[in-house]
Amino acid sequence: MNDPPVDPRVGLVVAVLAVSTSAILVRASEAPAAVAAFYRVLLTTAIVAPLAVTRNPDAFSRLKRRDVVAAAATGVALAVHFATWFESLAWTSVAASVTLVQSQPLFVAVGAWAVLDERVTRGTALGILVAVGGIVVMSLGELLGGGVGPDPLYGNALALVGGVTAAAYVLAGRSLRQRFPLFPYVTVVYAVAAVCLFAFVLEQGHPVTGYAPREWVLFSLMALGPGLFGHTVLNWALGHLESSLVSVSLLGEPVGSALLALLLFSEVPGSWTLVGGAVVLCGVAVTARSRQSVS
Repeated sequence: MNDPPVDPRVGLVVAVLAVSTSAILVRASEAPAAVAAFYRVLLTTAIVAPLAVTRNPDAFSRLKRRDVVAAAATGVALAVHFATWFESLAWTSVAASVTLVQSQPLFVAVGAWAVLDERVTRGTALGILVAVGGIVVMSLGELLGGGVGPDPLYGNALALVGGVTAAAYVLAGRSLRQRFPLFPYVTVVYAVAAVCLFAFVLEQGHPVTGYAPREWVLFSLMALGPGLFGHTVLNWALGHLESSLVSVSLLGEPVGSALLALLLFSEVPGSWTLVGGAVVLCGVAVTARSRQSVS
């Protein structure tokens, strides 16, 4: 493999900083969560589709029926992930929401064991138990009134659903991603997700147009920042760095998002969220490294 023109570690730093802005942009938007999610995915698709056509023009013609099914399942999972996570940010703190949605490596490990019959090591099991303990601590804090937001417990539950569906997105797309280049893969999956999110918008009765210019700027920033410079660069970095390094680096997203929320919205997480969140991130880190060591 030729050396990349940019140090992958630099790309990884840029990607983590970019995804850290996602929750902030969603929180800043006054549009319904489903609408913001729809336009983020739609605009990201519009950016990557021309790259897919010009760089890999024959990739789409190689799609088989099983590939279409895999892409559909992956896109649906991604749509539910965005819809539930975006909505969670209206009910709980940025710190709690982003921490819980970043627990997806735990669910990937469980899903790989249940569906793909992958072995669960002691380290993986320990990491899962530690993270679950952290989630319990956070939830206990919400029950005792120590959370931030109109309904923190509900928001945390939505964020957890977002984490589960993010794991489903990873598992469903694993085989397809191995057979197809990056841009054709994300184009197909994002297109399916955009269709699903559009259906969510219509089902919930939200208007598709008529939003203020400020909202369109935020939608565009969601697509360019977290969408293109975040997740797309992360997928590129995975081709040059160990997946354990990328997974653990992503744990910087909750920290970065929480700091931005503090600076921009004066949002101070509760003590239960801080303690439980730290425990969750430790458990996720242990899980990610343990899975990498046996892969």
